[in-house]
Amino acid sequence: MPSPMPFFRWKFIAVLLFLGLVSMLHPQSSHASSAMHNNNWAVLVCTSRFWFNYRHMANTLSLYRTVKRLGIPDERIILMLADDMACNARNNYPAQVFNNENHQINLYGDNVEVDYRGYEVTVENFLRVLTGRHETAVPRSKRLLSDEGSHILLYMTGHGGDQFLKFQDSEELQSHDLADAVKQMSEKQRFKELLIMVDTCQAATLFSQFDSPGVLSIGSSVKGENSYSHHLDSDIGVSVVDRFTFYTLAFFEKLNIYSNASLSSLFNSYNPNWLLSTAYHRMDLYQRPLNEVPVTNFFGSVMKTIHVDSAYGGSTDGEFSTETPVDLAAERRLLRDGDASHEDKTEVDNPKVERCAFHLWWNHLQDMLHERDADVLVKFGLASMAVLLGFSPWLSSS
Repeated sequence: MPSPMPFFRWKFIAVLLFLGLVSMLHPQSSHASSAMHNNNWAVLVCTSRFWFNYRHMANTLSLYRTVKRLGIPDERIILMLADDMACNARNNYPAQVFNNENHQINLYGDNVEVDYRGYEVTVENFLRVLTGRHETAVPRSKRLLSDEGSHILLYMTGHGGDQFLKFQDSEELQSHDLADAVKQMSEKQRFKELLIMVDTCQAATLFSQFDSPGVLSIGSSVKGENSYSHHLDSDIGVSVVDRFTFYTLAFFEKLNIYSNASLSSLFNSYNPNWLLSTAYHRMDLYQRPLNEVPVTNFFGSVMKTIHVDSAYGGSTDGEFSTETPVDLAAERRLLRDGDASHEDKTEVDNPKVERCAFHLWWNHLQDMLHERDADVLVKFGLASMAVLLGFSPWLSSS
C-alpha cells in the first residue's frame, strides 16, 4: 500500500505557496510614495507670544483663512496660536485681528477653530502632533490623523535664528528635532508628500538636516538674513504682517479651488527686492518637478472631475460634477459590485448564466493586482520556483 506522505507533502507546499501569494497581494505598502494622494492636511503654527508679535498671529490666521477658502476643512487643520491677540487689552479692535491697515478682513471671525492655544503651544506638543505620539486623553480634534496618502502643509512663523525656532520666547525647536520628527513621520507612513514653509529669520537653516524622501521646504530667508515685517498699522500700533507671508497671500488671493497654478509659479513670485531677504527652497528630497505640482496639492482640497452619464442617474447633457474622491481601490470595488448586481439581475432573467468559484477568485485577484504593483506577480513566481527547487530533493526521495 503506497505511503500517504507524498500527498501530504504536496499539500503542505501548496498551502505555503497560497499563504505567500496572499501576503504579497495584501493591501499594504512599504513606501508612502506608492499610495494614492487622497487627502490634504495643514498644520499652522504661530510660536510667538506678546503684543509686539501681533504680526505672527496674523500671519498664521491668514494662512488658515487661505487654506479653508481653497477647500481644506477644519477637521484637517491643526491650528496652534501661542497667544490671543484678539482679546489683548491693547487691541483697539476687540475680538478682531487684521493683516492689513485697511481692516477689510477680520481674520478672527466666527469660524476659527484653535486647537492649541497659549501655553499649550510648546515644542513637546508640536512634536507630538507631527509624530502622533499623543497621550490617550488627547481628543481626535487635536491629532494629525494623516496617512500614507496625505499631503501635509506645515507652516511656521515666529522668531528664529541659525537652525532654531523659538517657542513662547522660552524654548527652542532645533533643526535636528524637526528633522527627527519628519523622519519618524516618514517611517510611520504619515504622509505621501510634505511641504514645510517657514517665515522667520534665517528660516532656511531649519531644513539643513532633512533626509526623508517626499519633503519639500521653503523659507523666507537664508543663513545670515533677517525676515522683515511688511507695514505698520498706526491704529493697532504694531506691524500686522510679515513680508514673506504678505506676498504669499497676494499670490493666493488670485486663485480659487479650480486654479492650476504650480508650486514653481509660487516660488518664483518671491522677489528679493520686495522681501528684503532671499526666499530659499530645498527640493533635493522631492521627486516631482515643481512646474507639474499644483499649489492646491498642498493648499487646497483634493478635487477631481467625474463625468456623469445618464445611465448612472446623472444629468443627460454630459454635465460634469466635482466631488472629493475616494480611494481608487474603493472605486474599483464599487464598480465591481455594480457589475455584480447587474450580473445577478442577468442571472434572474437568463438562468443559463453561471458563475463559478474560479471566476470569482480570478476577479478578486485582478482587483488586488490593480491595487498593488503588478510586478508582485513576477516576484511571487520567482519565489515559488525557489521554494520548489529547495523541496525537490525531498520530494524525489519520497
